[in-house]
Amino acid sequence: MSRGRRAGDTPRAAGGRARRPLAARAQPASWLDRPVRIVVPYAPGGPTDILARSLAAALGEAWRQPVVVENRPGAGSAIGTEVVARAAPDGTTLLFSATAHVMNPALMPHLPFDAVHDFTAILNCAFHPMLLVVHPSTGITDLPGFIAAAKARPGGLTMGSAGVGNASHLAMALFASVAGIELTHVPFSGAAPAQAAVLAGQVQGGFFNSTVAVPQIRDGRLRGIAVADARRWREVPDLPTLAELGYPGAEAGSWYGVLAPARLPPTLIARLHADILAAMRRPAVRERVIAAGLDPLETGPAEFQAQLAAEVEKWGRVVKAAGIKPD
Repeated sequence: MSRGRRAGDTPRAAGGRARRPLAARAQPASWLDRPVRIVVPYAPGGPTDILARSLAAALGEAWRQPVVVENRPGAGSAIGTEVVARAAPDGTTLLFSATAHVMNPALMPHLPFDAVHDFTAILNCAFHPMLLVVHPSTGITDLPGFIAAAKARPGGLTMGSAGVGNASHLAMALFASVAGIELTHVPFSGAAPAQAAVLAGQVQGGFFNSTVAVPQIRDGRLRGIAVADARRWREVPDLPTLAELGYPGAEAGSWYGVLAPARLPPTLIARLHADILAAMRRPAVRERVIAAGLDPLETGPAEFQAQLAAEVEKWGRVVKAAGIKPD
């Protein structure tokens, strides 16, 4: 998975001029005559909600306008996402979404919105990769050993996930396809029970977000096998990537970004992108992103919009090839 532009890659605005601090720019704008809401299609407390609230606080201070986070969970994020798809393209309703946005179309063929064409990408602002881990009792210590074990007994390796169609499930299905191996999927009712099952040795491994897996790798309760990304992960720098071990195309991770309704005027796209980028660059917000175990990104509108389309297609292929049917 391409992470897009990392924070710090473009410290200056177009044309080489240093970007002025957000609060220093002129504030009056007709679209700020009303409060701005950031819809989070998940329950409070998760990483999407935490990042959205940090962003809302920074924007509210800069715009001198209320910026309210509205949690609208349900249907795998589809309920809150539909709210934004149907909202007026006037900049007062934004969506703070995550990777499920591009996975759901393959899993929910009757969604009441198009995940690409009904939205305007503004900024992809954070990311963390999936890590392939196993229980130490397997005796597997590296990826060649994992592949050898899978090929010696097709379906003999059990892999836990947070549920059918969850990112952890699709990461496993993608890797199995790229590597040409058969793995047995064991779904659970969330990331916590799936992780607990691997920690207890009830299932042998799984793909988990770095925020979940890294602490267990560090204390020896899980063994890290590989990072499912094009780059090594800063918190486990000695852990190789699937790509460098010979399996490019198996990248999987979770991104967190800001979308708006489709048909947003170009001037408003530019303004929102600039202000949200400036807010995410604030030290307090950036520190919150890093403390949450995420990698700050600065992927702009055009690149992020293209990423949405590419990932909808990618995960659609994975779901179809694996014959995944949601519960």
